[in-house]
Amino acid sequence: MPENKQFSKNRTFYGYILPTNALIVSIIGIFAALTCVLTFIVPITIPATQGYINLGDIGVMISGLLFGPIIGGIAGGFGSALADLFIAPIYAIPTLIIKGLEGFIVGFIANPKKHHLKLNYRDFLAVIFGGLVMVFGYLIVEIVLYGFPSALFEFFFNGTIQFGLGVSSALIFAFVARKNIVDSLPQVFDKVFLQFNSPEISLEDT
Repeated sequence: MPENKQFSKNRTFYGYILPTNALIVSIIGIFAALTCVLTFIVPITIPATQGYINLGDIGVMISGLLFGPIIGGIAGGFGSALADLFIAPIYAIPTLIIKGLEGFIVGFIANPKKHHLKLNYRDFLAVIFGGLVMVFGYLIVEIVLYGFPSALFEFFFNGTIQFGLGVSSALIFAFVARKNIVDSLPQVFDKVFLQFNSPEISLEDT
């Protein structure tokens, strides 16, 4: 991977490169848009909290599983917040933080630069912990905004439907498609993260 040396100076987190090149910025835009569109698909409104159940977590988790914490966090946060600006503006800022953390945690635990070759236990832990951040993050926000009884009502739906759809869909993606995508586009992923077998990777990146 001849370009690893060029990008090694831009590493900021375990070999994942900052969005300092046009390719990474474009990928963030594409997956933020994907997350936004998924959020718009068949939203189920919860009148008690003015929130809604949606499919956006699928996009957030897939972004993290495929590209790692940097792109997963930025694309997941901004894509979800953009949808909220149109559907439930009161949640836009909390969503930016919650979904950003969700995507970051999924990407950090899954660590696809090292573990993309097959579905493994890290992927399960990644989507479970990322999903729990979403569920409990919104619970806290809704307790502050609407009180515990109303928040608990949506907590049930977030913890079952939205959590379940996000986790299962993301794991299916990791099992079926992630390896093929990463391996077939080395010219792309060389500019997203440094592969674990690269001589440029130091101990701090493992």
